[in-house]
Amino acid sequence: MSLNDPQWGNRGSDDGGGKRPNQGPPDLEELWRDLNERLGEMFGKEKRRRRRVNGGDGDGGGQPPIEFNSKSLGGGIGLLVAAAILVWLASGFYIVDASQRGLVLQFGRYKESTESGLRWRLPYPIQAHELVNISGVRTVEVGYRGSERNKVLKEALMLTDDENIINIQFAVQYILKDPVDYVFNNRAPDESVMQVAETAIREIVGKSRMDFVLYEGREQIAVKAAELMQEILDRYRTGILISKVTMQNAQPPEQVQAAFDDAVKAGQDRERQKNEGQAYANDVIPRARGTAARLLQEADGYRQRLIATAEGDANRFRQLYVEYAKAPEVTRNRLYLETMQQVYTQTTKIMIDAKGQGNLLYLPLDKLTRAAGAALPYAGTDPSGRPGGAAGELPQTMDRGDTRSRDALRSRDREAR
Repeated sequence: MSLNDPQWGNRGSDDGGGKRPNQGPPDLEELWRDLNERLGEMFGKEKRRRRRVNGGDGDGGGQPPIEFNSKSLGGGIGLLVAAAILVWLASGFYIVDASQRGLVLQFGRYKESTESGLRWRLPYPIQAHELVNISGVRTVEVGYRGSERNKVLKEALMLTDDENIINIQFAVQYILKDPVDYVFNNRAPDESVMQVAETAIREIVGKSRMDFVLYEGREQIAVKAAELMQEILDRYRTGILISKVTMQNAQPPEQVQAAFDDAVKAGQDRERQKNEGQAYANDVIPRARGTAARLLQEADGYRQRLIATAEGDANRFRQLYVEYAKAPEVTRNRLYLETMQQVYTQTTKIMIDAKGQGNLLYLPLDKLTRAAGAALPYAGTDPSGRPGGAAGELPQTMDRGDTRSRDALRSRDREAR
């Protein structure tokens, strides 16, 4: 009798409608016998049914005693055992995702690795499995937690090569390249990565100067730290691959931040003055070099000109010597005339030998010519440019020396007459 039997909880004889009055809880012995019969039917045994004996009055007369069958009881237990074995074997199935790798353990020892998909292993306690995510990126923060404001000074403060203390905060991202080493050779993977990262950064910073760490060398330090961390992790066979090291912040400690800012400003002023001096030097030096080159070229040209002139004079002297050897008197007179012509072309005074007197007259023709040319615009005007001036007056541009020279010439003409 099952729980869905309409006679559940009913005892006594039928009342003609197939129903029995509710007289109390069900009979467990009757349920057990019915279960055994059904199990016997499943194993191909003879169908056995019990017959109900309806007797007594309406208040639920007595029933005959129920007898147990040992064969039926053994068959039911076997079925339960078989079901339990099936369930136990089915517990060995497991699913591995595409981003995971399955590790099968046999009696606690590693046996094999399984790829993605539906897999089966021997059930517990013979074998067990562990799923490891090999594609996820894990992050470890050194010197801070969550935000840069949440500093961990014990990890962040480091000493540089020039004996300065700086505060460095960085993050390390890594993935798994060997899940077997990651699971069985690491007790605390994140802690191991953090200690290795701190060791690598301290080694690199300890060999670098403060300015290099704070300014131009941050990217180089990150690259070197990643290489050194990977080397240490491979040495310990952790199965971890460092993907990236990111420098979050690098600055002096807060206690000396103001003094450090002043030092930085002084250094910037020094660089600015050096740049200004270099700009001035770049402006002056090329011009000085150009002037020096020009003077050198002029000196070289002057030297070449003197050499050429001397060579030309020497050649001319040789030619004159040849002509002089042929006709000395003629050559001497010609040279004298050429010399006089050359001399008089450079002077503004002309000496005239008056006949019969034997005196040399001074005739400044150049000044007279300039005086005559200057007197033409002033004809009919006074020296200030106003009209009314005498036409015969000498212009004021003629100096007193010129006037005296003209008077001397007139007196000499009168004496000659």
